[in-house]
Amino acid sequence: MGSTATTWTVITAVGAVLALSATSATTTLVAADDTALVVTAPFEVPDAPATPAAAEPIDEADVASVTSDIPHDPELPADSGEGRRVVFSQSAQHVWIVGDDGLVQHTYPVSGSIHDNLQPGTYEVGPRFREAVAFDGSGTMEYFVQFTTGVSEPIGFHSIPRFPDGTPEQTEEQLGTPLSAGCVRQSDADAVLMWDFAQTGTIVVVTA
Repeated sequence: MGSTATTWTVITAVGAVLALSATSATTTLVAADDTALVVTAPFEVPDAPATPAAAEPIDEADVASVTSDIPHDPELPADSGEGRRVVFSQSAQHVWIVGDDGLVQHTYPVSGSIHDNLQPGTYEVGPRFREAVAFDGSGTMEYFVQFTTGVSEPIGFHSIPRFPDGTPEQTEEQLGTPLSAGCVRQSDADAVLMWDFAQTGTIVVVTA
């Protein structure tokens, strides 16, 4: 609780200048010529606000532990070719769209084959189909970009297939995990991006 008297200058509604003296016990209004004295009800003068405590320094180790939990796209595989191309890593289940300047334009997770039916190597985009039907007739897909042929059926990039009732065969959240019978599944948005980029003749590099 405060105890030292403090004085302010106050101008009243009628223009009189008063000196306001405050202690922990009373409030006293004194006219500028000292001819009048008014004592109000007792009151307490508040203490000055406490000085805020200094913020604790940020521990960089704590920041690193948080950021390390944030998923990051893997790096473009080494020895994956040069120039304009598509790169598909089977181990990372990831695709990179690489421009003429060798810089990655876009990268995203995909779902490749659960079977060992695609060998690492360099391929070229061949036929392209805006809509296609699965080899076993189990579903349909869009934006099919073929770049090779498996044992007997084409292999390419396409959207997540849908069953005849329209239900998708997997969710986009499951991309990044092998789930297909041979092709490379993409989100709808990424399938469109691949369709626009990978024209016939575009190089496709598949890594282990």
